[in-house]
Amino acid sequence: MTAPSDIAWPVVLGCLALGYALGSIPFGLIFTRLAGLGDVRAIGSGNIGATNVLRTGRKGLAAATLLGDALKGTAAVLIAQRIGQGVGQGSGAWPALAAGLGAFLGHLFPVWLGFKGGKGVATFLGVLLALSPLALLAFAAIWLGLAFTLRYSSLAALAASAATPIILWALGDPSRAGLFLVLGLLLWWKHAPNIRRLVDGTEGRIGQKG
Repeated sequence: MTAPSDIAWPVVLGCLALGYALGSIPFGLIFTRLAGLGDVRAIGSGNIGATNVLRTGRKGLAAATLLGDALKGTAAVLIAQRIGQGVGQGSGAWPALAAGLGAFLGHLFPVWLGFKGGKGVATFLGVLLALSPLALLAFAAIWLGLAFTLRYSSLAALAASAATPIILWALGDPSRAGLFLVLGLLLWWKHAPNIRRLVDGTEGRIGQKG
């Protein structure tokens, strides 16, 4: 689907900025500091995402981080849809796509943290939830199937993210497929260390200790 000729680009760019602002909220860092655990970037992988927060031993904080990182993507898309509809942009599709991209970029490259953010899986899922719940179910099915059989969380996420644009295209939504192709490429890039460990056979498996 090509962009309509009457699209309000200032609105789209504004929603991109809105998405970035929401996406750049570092929930993992905020929650761990509020809990008196210091800077989560000083432990484990140094990442601000839920997986590294879990290394503090606080499962509740990790779950809250996962939820926050996902819902900031969902919120960005839903708010942008309403903005787009309010200014006569039909369903608000293009502002919503821009906000989803912005939220993902904000999570990966938050200006407040020197552009060093998370790996993006939770925010990817949050944006997908708002734009295509059916594709989200397919993502979950792929992730669960691979995670339970191969026991590699990172591999399951990489495979599911790679399949997402194909699923969206099959559902007849090329514009959203294009967005998730971009998001997927960025997600794979951020997971380069995991990919190297998978190739070397040193990536940790689900439930593995030590």
